[in-house]
Amino acid sequence: MKFTKMQGLGNDYLYVYGDVPDNIRELSVKLSDRHFGAGSDGMIYISRSDNADFKMRIFNADGSEAKMCGNGIRCVGKYVYDRGLTRKTVLTIETLSGIKTLNLFLESGTVKQVSVDMGKGHTGEDLALDLPTQISEVLLNSLADPQVFCTPVDVGNPHAVIFTNDADSVPLEKTGPAIEHHPLFPDGVNVEFVHRTGPNNLRMRVWERGSGITMACGTGACASVFSAVKKGFFGFDEPVFVQLDGGTLEILVKNNGDILMTGPAEFVYDGETEVAI
Repeated sequence: MKFTKMQGLGNDYLYVYGDVPDNIRELSVKLSDRHFGAGSDGMIYISRSDNADFKMRIFNADGSEAKMCGNGIRCVGKYVYDRGLTRKTVLTIETLSGIKTLNLFLESGTVKQVSVDMGKGHTGEDLALDLPTQISEVLLNSLADPQVFCTPVDVGNPHAVIFTNDADSVPLEKTGPAIEHHPLFPDGVNVEFVHRTGPNNLRMRVWERGSGITMACGTGACASVFSAVKKGFFGFDEPVFVQLDGGTLEILVKNNGDILMTGPAEFVYDGETEVAI
């Protein structure tokens, strides 16, 4: 099986053009392993679509299927253009969370940046999280309030955005899984810890559902900015720059609630492996 490793701000996936095999969950777990496999946050399969230019399906490192991946879809745009599968610089991609529109920005004939219309965001009222005592205690130094509150946000997949005094001081390895599997989220949830660093800047760290700690999460950045705009921290139609462990994304929330995400897409290497299909 041939695959291509690509990454958007360090959020890396193994890309395959073709049909999804029956043993995809086992395959994604095996190849995503960073010690015994190729190493990635999961696998993304690309194919033609009856409803859009292309279709993507995303499988996390634990084998579960995700509805959407912001960093992953930018790399899909780069893959199909740089491989000559299309000459369009405005593309539609079918995902489990709907059809997304991509604008590709070229440099020397290859895709360097991609802007994605992520569609509309939806947010609910803040929720108080009843967490184990030891988890709540390790969060106290980074939170403004002794009780842990999150903002539920849907941007095609579920997120729990938590505003902190210092996102860098949060022990993600302890707090992430406790919130991902909290009873309030029976299907699991992506968890973002964020704090404002400037007039148009956010710092964000993420625990991704099904993958754990990752260097970046495009949908998480969208969810965080959308929540911040709803809270009045930023204005509509105002670009916000989100600093992730792997780099910076530009997020803009329009007056109508649509979210635009712009960031890089990078090729890492082409690979080939022997697997049982």
